[in-house]
Amino acid sequence: MRLDDRPAAAGAPEPPGGATDPYEPLEERIVAGRGAYSDNTERAVRADMAVFRGWCAARDLDSLPVRAGTLAAFIDAMAGQRAPATVRRYVASIGLAQRGGAAADALSDPRVGLALKRMQRRRGCRQKQAHGLVWPLRERLIEAAGERLIDARNRALLAVAYDGLLRRSELCRARLADLEPDTHGGATLLLRRSKTDAGGRSATVYLAHDTTALLTRWLRRSGIRDGRLFRSVGKGGRVGPGLHPSQVPRIYKAMARAAGLPAEVVEAVSGHSPRVGAAQDMIAAGVELPAIMHAGRWKTPAMVSRYGERLLPGRSGAAQLARLQGRE
Repeated sequence: MRLDDRPAAAGAPEPPGGATDPYEPLEERIVAGRGAYSDNTERAVRADMAVFRGWCAARDLDSLPVRAGTLAAFIDAMAGQRAPATVRRYVASIGLAQRGGAAADALSDPRVGLALKRMQRRRGCRQKQAHGLVWPLRERLIEAAGERLIDARNRALLAVAYDGLLRRSELCRARLADLEPDTHGGATLLLRRSKTDAGGRSATVYLAHDTTALLTRWLRRSGIRDGRLFRSVGKGGRVGPGLHPSQVPRIYKAMARAAGLPAEVVEAVSGHSPRVGAAQDMIAAGVELPAIMHAGRWKTPAMVSRYGERLLPGRSGAAQLARLQGRE
């Protein structure tokens, strides 16, 4: 795939002394890195670089090689238009796409660091969090779904995502061959690759018997006997070859609307909502942190703490002391 829709880097000088690092064309860099990163990462880098190059072109600035002054000005401009997390992703994408001497120098330049600090002071670094589909909401969405084939798929999709704390990409890659029923009516699902497991070491998640029943019903009705667990469903109940990750949050939002959830809740539902909800339910139930991290395949407790920021204070030292003192 070529970057035909991206503006060419005009007037880039020839690399001195045969060195290709600072001036290697962007397309060659992304092609060279193909396979080292996930498809989602490559798409994000391309999209983010299109924003950067478009901004530079509108101001008659060179985007390649990246220069610290240009990057700092870009951060200042974007800080007033985009969420801080989005701007930081832009910067990471620029560094990834234009990796090497020039990009490394620009990213480490004090002007870039100061621009990021200005943005943080002005906007803060707190990100919006997906609305967790905790157990009562999970049940409400499942019960509100209809009786069509697509509704059977949606029930199974949500239930599997909740039990396995699955990301949308993991859901769409899950295969029937990796589903293993157990003797108690439940099952395990092997995840061969995930966002935090680029090396493909794999992980296995647990599916409870009610989730396995919903999944089995979908598989029987759809006639799926191999390949992807979750597929698109067209008009007339025609089952497609696969489900794209971008459809997952739309499915959850549609289920939330059908269940009569408030508009602001529907808006906050995302592809991560079952994952967030399951983590919040574990925290509320007193499940220990290592077990939660294992279930969600988190390497650090940072995301668990973020998801449970309104629940964890109730288990803090101050809360425990208040209970011991009868001041609850």
